[in-house]
Amino acid sequence: MSTKRAFSIALLVGLLISCQNNLKNEPHTAYLFTYFTGNGDGEEAIRYAVSRDGFNYYALNNNEPIIASKSISDTGGVRDPHILRGKDGYFYMTVTDLYTNNGWNNTKIILMRSNDLISWESHVIDLPNKFPAFSEITRAWAPQTFYDEKEDKLMVYFSMLEPGSYDKIYYAYANADFSDLESEPKQLYYSPDKKSCIDGDIIFKDGQYHLFYKTEGAADKGIKVAISDKLTEGYKPLPDYKDQTDKAVEGSGVFKLINSDTYILMYDMYMDGRYQFAESTDLQNFKALGADKVSMNFHPRHGTITTITENEAKRLLKAFPSKDLPLVLDATAKSIKKNNVYSNGSTKELYLPLKPNSNLVENELQLETFPGVVMEKPITLKDGEGTANLILPDGTKETYSITASINNNPVLEGFYADPEIIYSNTDNKFYLYPTSDGFDGWSGTYFKTFSSTDLVNWEDEGTILDLNKDVSWANRNAWAPCIAEKKTDTGYKYYYYYTAAQNIGVAVADAPSGPFKDLGKVFVDYKTKEAKGGQVIDPDIFVDPVSGKPYFYYGNGFMAAAELYPDMVSLKKETLTDLTPKDGTFREGTEVFYRNGIYYFMWSEDDTRSPNYRVRYAIAKTPMGPLEIPENNLVIEKDTEKEIYGTGHNSVINVPGTDDWYIVYHRFNRPKGIKMGSPAGFHREVCIDKLEFNTDGSIKKTKPTLAGIKPVKHN
Repeated sequence: MSTKRAFSIALLVGLLISCQNNLKNEPHTAYLFTYFTGNGDGEEAIRYAVSRDGFNYYALNNNEPIIASKSISDTGGVRDPHILRGKDGYFYMTVTDLYTNNGWNNTKIILMRSNDLISWESHVIDLPNKFPAFSEITRAWAPQTFYDEKEDKLMVYFSMLEPGSYDKIYYAYANADFSDLESEPKQLYYSPDKKSCIDGDIIFKDGQYHLFYKTEGAADKGIKVAISDKLTEGYKPLPDYKDQTDKAVEGSGVFKLINSDTYILMYDMYMDGRYQFAESTDLQNFKALGADKVSMNFHPRHGTITTITENEAKRLLKAFPSKDLPLVLDATAKSIKKNNVYSNGSTKELYLPLKPNSNLVENELQLETFPGVVMEKPITLKDGEGTANLILPDGTKETYSITASINNNPVLEGFYADPEIIYSNTDNKFYLYPTSDGFDGWSGTYFKTFSSTDLVNWEDEGTILDLNKDVSWANRNAWAPCIAEKKTDTGYKYYYYYTAAQNIGVAVADAPSGPFKDLGKVFVDYKTKEAKGGQVIDPDIFVDPVSGKPYFYYGNGFMAAAELYPDMVSLKKETLTDLTPKDGTFREGTEVFYRNGIYYFMWSEDDTRSPNYRVRYAIAKTPMGPLEIPENNLVIEKDTEKEIYGTGHNSVINVPGTDDWYIVYHRFNRPKGIKMGSPAGFHREVCIDKLEFNTDGSIKKTKPTLAGIKPVKHN
């Protein structure tokens, strides 16, 4: 061989090594979720989804399998996929060989290897035939892989069940090309209470191996963790459960967020058809993330997540394209309402809702693209409109139209619901009193208030009542407050009625923003005698401008009404009356107001978790009824065209010195709410729109808007 030729080969080898090293050093910018979708035909198969932030995932290949199960399995079905990125540049996947239409007993697992996440070599491992010591096992579930640095080998671990025993986790080492297991499985871990443990997932942190697993058979089964300073032995279980739900769970997976010290524990809430994510920095203390943080446009079962590079994301998107992917995932700028950015993958539209009195500064706008998608050139905007040009991995181009405009709805940033509103004569401001929302299962424990001079620009006045600090008789479910202002010889007093632990309390203050002092006991904890079920919640206070008398209303499933004593903290029980509308539409959220000789009674119909949650009304000649229900009594309901849903639980405000009236209500978060399912019912936003009347006093139907109202003026 000539020196020149040898030099050329050496140069080529050097370039290849350099290229490989560069690829290894390429930063990870996205997340790959591999999963299956259910039991039976077409569902027990490997699928892919990707995410930019680790929380919001979108299915590739239109949520179809990325490889045919029959081509890699003996049963025709595969479950529980797990991918490990090897130090040698390969990806290693393990899956359960199981087709449940033929029963739940299986004895085989599958080992797979790929250098691109697209084409996979696969090998079925028949455990009882290969290892006589395990010839009688009835199932082998959820294999995963971990690199053993000490042995410089890939360790495969999985659970097995032998007759007369319970599921235990075993391990064995794979051979060099990941085509077989080279050693007989050894016991890695078993549950000390001799109950089944399955779905093992090992994470190394701070010199210790953390083995997450699911306990089976116990009354309080869930996700637990055992810890050891050695990979293959010595695991000691911690006593508490790490999942943050009382629902049935399985298939835990832990991954670390890119450029962060935060770990995410995810688990399959298989009875509910969804995943829950919980975060931790120490792998011991976890906090569940709300449904507003996590989303998937598919319904996965027992999957795992690994991080990938931008080039890997590009390769996957090219190999497994999907229809209607949101190529622009998010947008940020000081003027944008973060929770309400709307990106439509099918119409290629990006809508940017702006805060009141703001302008979108072009050089502040940052767009987050789908993994593997590249922005072609800087964005240009003029008069709130523009375009973003995007390049897909296959070289095709897509153009997103951008529209930005001021949206005064929602009026508060963040999640709030059940809004009560008053005008305060103390400082000539409007005050908004909502439920603090965004807590799983309506589990908030504090109340805040917000002030405004114009109903558009609101200032956070802080927490005014905290159940854990200020209330002795209840510490949960802080819901649906209302408030009354009463003039005294020395000024004004404010009486704040609120729901806590499905009863009603009252607190008093000398200013609309507090501090409020609780009465120290339950104010109302009883229903009307006519009530059949329901809850003692959702108070409403009304001071009759004609008589000056205060009246109190409450109830879920029934509408209770009673007169108050002048002290505002005592109910005249002898006046308690059931005013439940006879048309069967009443659910909760009574609101009473007076205009031009008519007493108006409003209420919410349906469930706050329903897109059809809406407001109806009746009229009366007195604050105690009887109610007359107009033929067309719908006040506000969803607008599917604008994707506004769940419009309900309202209050009403009249601008002093005018006949201008406004309805204050909550809706689902837009745009995520409609995709959340039932959690949309505790991820709500407060909105305000104009309330108008016909000449006969009947209420015109209000159309919910994104723009909201213009600033109001008052005396």
